[in-house]
Amino acid sequence: MIMWKGGELVVVVPIYEDAEASGRLFKELATSLGSDVFIVAVDDGSIKQPVDVSSIEFAGLNGVVLKLKRNVGHQLAIAIGLNYVLKNLPKVQRIVVMDSDGEDIPSSIHDLIQTLDSEDIDIVVAKRKQRSEILRFRVLYIIYKFIFIMFSGEKINFGNFMAMKSAALMRLVTMQELSIHIASCVLKSKLRIATSELDRGSRYVGQSKMNFVGLALHGFKALMVFADEVFVRIGIACAGVSALLIIGGVITVALKLNGFATPGWLSIALVILLVVFLQTGMFALMTLMLSGMVRSISATPINYDVFVDKVLHAKSISAGKF
Repeated sequence: MIMWKGGELVVVVPIYEDAEASGRLFKELATSLGSDVFIVAVDDGSIKQPVDVSSIEFAGLNGVVLKLKRNVGHQLAIAIGLNYVLKNLPKVQRIVVMDSDGEDIPSSIHDLIQTLDSEDIDIVVAKRKQRSEILRFRVLYIIYKFIFIMFSGEKINFGNFMAMKSAALMRLVTMQELSIHIASCVLKSKLRIATSELDRGSRYVGQSKMNFVGLALHGFKALMVFADEVFVRIGIACAGVSALLIIGGVITVALKLNGFATPGWLSIALVILLVVFLQTGMFALMTLMLSGMVRSISATPINYDVFVDKVLHAKSISAGKF
């Protein structure tokens, strides 16, 4: 049995049609951490393989299964789980977020928690020592990181596997961006972040449900969290392009006046420059409109409770520690 410095440990796990893998995960968590760990399993609207609370009980752990009314997606499911922890488990001092497929290794939680015990760290994120995906995925991941840092000004090299203190949890849950992209929200929060390099495990069963479209959408959501920064950079780029077009127009007229242009060349060049200039202006206007829309959406609080259909408690929860 492990008692972490400062209090009990809660593990938040989003699960979608993966009951077999989650059952194995709970057993490994019990083996690695002992029985002094509380599971918050978020069943993200599973139909074929719904998560049963008995899988937590069979592992000898305390916990709950949050049954969602529908499939809301991986990131929102995690946000719902974290919201439940904040509202219902006030004594908790350490919270871990991990996936249920086996790629986040339960024994690695020790490394995260040890780093988290430092007083000047709020949250510890897992960075993979090496990636085992196919070449195409690794290339796309490198491109994604380059685009992210170019448009947001932030470097992202971690996913959902992380450990945080209760104060960090309180800050994250109050951020509307949490439901969009967890990792980006952590960067946006300005919390004191530490990185722990960990090995990537093998999937317990089956193949990843994430396809190319899903990965692209996940990347766009990461940028949405930094919408203001992205739009400002796009606006600056549009202004730069407009300035270059104006300079190009001046040079075109100067060439014509000095006799360096063939008949008809001036009008064609000016029309092309004008069309590109107008398109750049329209793009900048659309960017401003989208910025306003994102701001209005992000200012609206999210009621996570409306997504929860029911909460199933493990029988051993009566022990009363939580």
